Amino acid sequence: MNLRNLFQDFNPSKFLVFSCLLLFSFLFALRLDNTIEWSYWVIFLPIWIWKIVVMAGAGVGSYIWWKNPQYRMEGNGYVQYKAMVICTGLHLLLLMFEILACDNLETEHHSWILVFIPLMFMSVVSIGICVWAVKNERSFEMELFCSVNILQFIFLSLRLDKVIQWSWVIVFIPIWILMCTAMIGVLYAIILAIILIKSPDIIPQQRRGNISSAIGYSLMVVPLLVFEVLLANRLDGDNHFKYTAITVPLFISLVTLICLSFGAKGGNQWWFGIRKDFCQFLLGICPLLQEYGNISYTIHKDNSFTVESRPSPPDKADRLPSKKYIHDEQPKPIVPVISIETPD
Repeated sequence: MNLRNLFQDFNPSKFLVFSCLLLFSFLFALRLDNTIEWSYWVIFLPIWIWKIVVMAGAGVGSYIWWKNPQYRMEGNGYVQYKAMVICTGLHLLLLMFEILACDNLETEHHSWILVFIPLMFMSVVSIGICVWAVKNERSFEMELFCSVNILQFIFLSLRLDKVIQWSWVIVFIPIWILMCTAMIGVLYAIILAIILIKSPDIIPQQRRGNISSAIGYSLMVVPLLVFEVLLANRLDGDNHFKYTAITVPLFISLVTLICLSFGAKGGNQWWFGIRKDFCQFLLGICPLLQEYGNISYTIHKDNSFTVESRPSPPDKADRLPSKKYIHDEQPKPIVPVISIETPD
């Protein structure tokens, strides 16, 4: 295990999002089971924290952008700043939906079609953003998720308003289509990993990377599919499990996504105006972490481990050779090699 390699590709944005979603899912399940009687405004607290961090990061990054014009010419800084502005706009639409949903859960004064309008508009805008991201080689996970689920959002709003009386299994048809596609991708990753295990031309590091990807995708997609099946059956009355039990597979998927955020790379360097990778920024603030980042552990088969660290500069005592060391450096006479098989 190499700590430097573990954190150099760390994506703090994904870590924050999935951690907040994990905590929110747990609190929301407890609220649906009436285990806790808190207000929905408190249940949505992890979501508010997520949005506050996003807005603060965009505000600080924009201030540094306009305050220092020389930073705009650094590499692809303009593209990254534009991507941050677009992402902030999408988060504002998502925040509008979450405020309306929380208020409707608390008071039931609005129709769900009105609540889902910001989310539907966000899905339509995300289609164009996905095209822009492909042209500029930017990641677009959230935009892709929203754009492919626009039909699902429409079905959910109509079903919650009882405009349609379909079974929840039918309402979730767009989700089933999406999950079938994801399962095909998981099977492809597993088959590819099995083939590369037996291939002699693949280096061990690449082989381990393919195996880790296959395991990570499996732990992300399969529990999510189980959660959706259990939820649809629970809403249709086919089972009577508690929501906390139903969301256990969802917790597994979110924990897997949190773990995968340590090797996700990507991220926008203009959040909070750091203009560098998060790992380098963190090491710059806390220099003491550099010593821990330069340590790697190698586990051997004999259950022993060695610690490798960057060598420290030699002391003055080590720089000055001792008398014994000088004496050893004197030339020695060269003696011819005598072989037993050579006759005299």
